[in-house]
Amino acid sequence: MNKLLAEQSKKIEEKFFAKGKPLEKLYPLFDAMDTFLLTPGKTTKSAPHVRDSVDIKRVMIFVVIALIPCILMGIYNVGHQVQAAKAMEPSLLGAVGIGLWKVLPIIIVTYAVGGLWEVLFAVVRKHEVNEGFLVTGILFALTLPPSIPLWIVAVSISFGVVIGKEIFGGTGYNVLNPALTARAFAFFAYPAQMSGDAVWAAVDGFSQATPLAVLSQADRGSSAVDALAAAGYTFQDVAMGFIPGSIGETSTVACLLGLAFLLVTRVASWRIVAGCWIGVVAMGLVLNMFKGPEALAYMNLPPHWHLIMGGFAFGSIFMATDPVSSSATNTGRWIYGVLIGMLVVLIRVVNPAYPEGVMLAILFMNVFAPLIDHFVVEANVKRRLARVQQA
Repeated sequence: MNKLLAEQSKKIEEKFFAKGKPLEKLYPLFDAMDTFLLTPGKTTKSAPHVRDSVDIKRVMIFVVIALIPCILMGIYNVGHQVQAAKAMEPSLLGAVGIGLWKVLPIIIVTYAVGGLWEVLFAVVRKHEVNEGFLVTGILFALTLPPSIPLWIVAVSISFGVVIGKEIFGGTGYNVLNPALTARAFAFFAYPAQMSGDAVWAAVDGFSQATPLAVLSQADRGSSAVDALAAAGYTFQDVAMGFIPGSIGETSTVACLLGLAFLLVTRVASWRIVAGCWIGVVAMGLVLNMFKGPEALAYMNLPPHWHLIMGGFAFGSIFMATDPVSSSATNTGRWIYGVLIGMLVVLIRVVNPAYPEGVMLAILFMNVFAPLIDHFVVEANVKRRLARVQQA
């Protein structure tokens, strides 16, 4: 079957899309469909490289598969929150239906507008459509609150794709994670509509403070855990994701299911994820040790709560591990991950006006990832020279 499809694809290419043929300029579109259905007989010339029989497109599809638990949980949770807000009878099918009605348009707009930019740049530059957008599009959609206007989604993903990636040369050349770049633009350009961090507006004006917002507004010297309990948040509910928040970031359990798939398929770096968690726990313990009687409530929040709150699990598993914008050396990945985790806690605690520090922490370390790798490589070169000189 594959052989037959390959033969037919070759005939269509030679008849319509080959050089000098009527649809030559649209070859990137044909190539995108061809490589999506069939294994391309090409090798990459620039990062990210995959030392395996699986090509980059398949790797990106693996990431999308890993995101399925977050997508499903996000859809259900949106509907569940709406049902609770309107005092509706709880229903699984009803929650899924409401969730699809709210979430699906966001995903469609993200892929439609972002995909348009990808194709436009591919046609102008005469190169293949970058497969990285399979992941960028869904990642960005899952970081948004379900109440966000669709025009903001379109403008933000345009910024993320064009400014965050294409001006650097496309997939493999971007310094920053494109999905997080789009998310940062949306947050700072339209803070009133980007309510996923502070207040979650589900429908008909209903709003509820997220766990992060509860702590940022808690009285000085108060217990962080008691403040969360008073707001109705238990550790189990927060970990499972039955809380207000961005579409795909609320459930740590769903993120861990995705992580398991990424580790089995060896797509994500476990060193970066482990480093992020170690950094969060270490910085959380340090701040717990130095809290005072009038300290912010965040100062006495146990480290294990930091791991399940906000978008940390989602960011550390799916964003920080981006093979292009993260560190490439094994030692560098540990350093990169630990610093992200420490920065997340510092931003949350030191700046109560911005309770979610994951986005800024990852973007900040994206900038320094090449520098980290540079020093790691230089240190390794010095060690090898020293061994040679001793011999």
